[in-house]
Amino acid sequence: MLDLKFIRENTDAVRTGIRQKRADDNIDAILALDNQRRTLIGEGEGLKAKRNEVSAKVGQMKKAGENADAVIEEMNAVKTRIQQIDEELKSVEEKLDELMLTVPNVPHPSVPVGATPDDNQSIFEWGTKPAAAGLKPHWEITSALGIIDFDRGSKVAGAGFPFYVGKAAVLQRALINFFLDQAGERGYKELQAPIVVNKDSARGTGQIPDKEDMMYVATKDELYMIPTAEVPVTNFHRKETFEEKELPIRYAGYTPCFRREAGSYGKDVRGLNRLHQFDKVELVKFVHPSTSYDELESLRADAEHLLQLLGLPYRVLLMCTGDMGFTQTKKYDLEVWAAGQQKWLEVSSCSNFETFQARRMNIKYKSKETGKPEFVHTLNGSGLALPRIVAAIIENNQNPDGTVNVPEVLRPYTRFAVIA
Repeated sequence: MLDLKFIRENTDAVRTGIRQKRADDNIDAILALDNQRRTLIGEGEGLKAKRNEVSAKVGQMKKAGENADAVIEEMNAVKTRIQQIDEELKSVEEKLDELMLTVPNVPHPSVPVGATPDDNQSIFEWGTKPAAAGLKPHWEITSALGIIDFDRGSKVAGAGFPFYVGKAAVLQRALINFFLDQAGERGYKELQAPIVVNKDSARGTGQIPDKEDMMYVATKDELYMIPTAEVPVTNFHRKETFEEKELPIRYAGYTPCFRREAGSYGKDVRGLNRLHQFDKVELVKFVHPSTSYDELESLRADAEHLLQLLGLPYRVLLMCTGDMGFTQTKKYDLEVWAAGQQKWLEVSSCSNFETFQARRMNIKYKSKETGKPEFVHTLNGSGLALPRIVAAIIENNQNPDGTVNVPEVLRPYTRFAVIA
């Protein structure tokens, strides 16, 4: 959520950001409600001051034995109007709060302006792509090896809920432990988080009112299945205030993730490319505003480090305004090369939200500079999402006989070097 004062004082910049993110522009309605709210507050404060004066006057008149009926009648009229103003003000503030949640975050000046994924900027590439000749996509390899069962997953739960069998299940577990161990070595404290959240938590990180259709909902209990550990982990400190010296605070959390991915279909969602349930390790930071963009670069480096250790070719995209998302000010996507498909697959998004989430969740720090509580900046990034990592490992490490080599860094976890 943006600061209402910021919207009032930077209206043109906010409108530009909304347009660049291709979002709905509700600024006129917000400013109108803000004016109405301030007018009501001013009138109410004036009447309350008058009520106090009249009340004192009545006391003086009664003490002097004078008839105070007319003054009392005037005071009752003032009291009635104050009650009306309080009711009107509550209604206006509710409407204003609702509209404020629809305003996207403003892109950072370093973000390229664009409307489609074609406008994203490729800023870095690492690794050597395997020669394409004779390579198969992962769904053919896993089917032949019998290690991922899409058909039985579809029978049990529906499309997008595969079974990992045998060595594929071990590989999943190995990746999770490897990612968490690496995060711990780089200063992240591990959290095991709930996989459902309430409405306040979903609103706090910006999943609602923006991504309701993407989430599974336990309607009887009004709980949301999490689309990412970002949601519970960031809400871990909701309504809390840090000491400035405590910042930055870094967490790593593994969770299953659930996404409806409404409207997804076609060849781009084959195999592990897009699932409704998947595993992911998430990295979350609470940082001082003065360091948040340095922290974004280090967050990106932490995610890249994992890909380099796995030996997977990847590239880094700086996302344009129109492909960045509702909540972020700046975002990098890391895409891994899937040799059997001859395409890039996104495996991590590293984002800075500045105060957008913290304002919704009321997460602050005690500023030495201002002497007042100020909002922290929040960041998060996948470190990493597993399905496409598994796909890339299988496709980039396949052998002519149909077996798959396990990256060396994972072998202490898997205790086997080849999937056969």
